[in-house]
This record gives sequence, C-alpha cells and structure tokens, in this order.
Amino acid sequence: MSVLTLANQLTLFRLALVPAFVILVLYGRIGWALAAFVVAGITDGLDGLIARWTNSRTALGAFLDPMADKLLLVSAFVVLSLPGIGLVNRIPVWLTVLVISRDVVIVATVAMVSLAMGPRTFRPSVYGKIATATYITTSVVVMIFNYVGRTSVLVDVAIWARLAVTLLSGLHYVVHVRRIINEPPASP
Repeated sequence: MSVLTLANQLTLFRLALVPAFVILVLYGRIGWALAAFVVAGITDGLDGLIARWTNSRTALGAFLDPMADKLLLVSAFVVLSLPGIGLVNRIPVWLTVLVISRDVVIVATVAMVSLAMGPRTFRPSVYGKIATATYITTSVVVMIFNYVGRTSVLVDVAIWARLAVTLLSGLHYVVHVRRIINEPPASP
C-alpha cells in the first residue's frame, strides 16, 4: 500500500489551506478565509472516513491528521486574536494564550511521563473532542460575524463556551494523567 493514500493527500491539502487561511484573514478576505476553513473542516472529516472505508490507515496519516488539525486551529486562534487587522469581532488574546498553553502542557506532560515511566497510552477523551468542536464552532462564528460586519451575542457565547470547555477538558486531562501514572507499565 502506498503511503500517499487519498486520505493522506486530503490531509496534506488541509495543511496547505492553513497558510492560505491566515493570509486571507490578514488581508481582510474573511469570506474566502471562512470558505478555506470550512473546506479544511470537510477534508478533516473525509480523510478519516476514506481511511476507514478503504482500510488504508497509515502511520503517516496517524501523525499528519492531528498535526493538521492543531495547526489549523492554533492558526485560527492566533489570527482571529490579532489586534489592528480590522476585525469587528476578535477572540480575546487571553483565551488564545490559555488554549495554546493547555495544549503545550498536555504535550509536555505526555513527553515527561513517557520519558520517566516508559510508554503510556493517552487516548483522546470525549472532553478533548468536545473542546475541538467548540474551538471550531467559535472560529466559524467569529468569522461569520466578521464577514457580515457586526457584533453578536453569539460571539460572546461562543467565546465563554470555549473558555468553559478548555477548563473542563484541562481538568479531565489532569485526572486522566494521574490515573495513567498510577497504572503498571504495559508488558513488552
């Protein structure tokens, strides 16, 4: 089986959409940026489905897919937080810092636990998946209301929902890591 499967090609296309999305926002082309973001979201759903349906899961895809997701979301957080680019609605910088910090702490914790105690399994939690869905929804809502050029209470609701889910998923992760640390190591 080729490593460059259709699913992996879609993931690579999603990675290519990230700089396009950022450039479009920075140049005030919010409608096109929203379209690029939505297309990236569609490819995210399609690549997983295609990999499962065609039984063409690869190690490359397992690495690229979450990397493409994180890169797109972090890029959206950062660019939609920037002051001075003429957005009517922005994601607060403090929230972007909190979300990115949570992810950095998770990656650092996984690395430290793995180095100190040997490999452990850190499966995605339902709270992490809810957080990702909330992050995507918030980014879309912010872009829609920037596209139409008005403020909305929906932007505020999405931002506060993002904060709540970030805190909840972070707390759940702490409990999960504690449980994993106390488990005996997997046998070779």
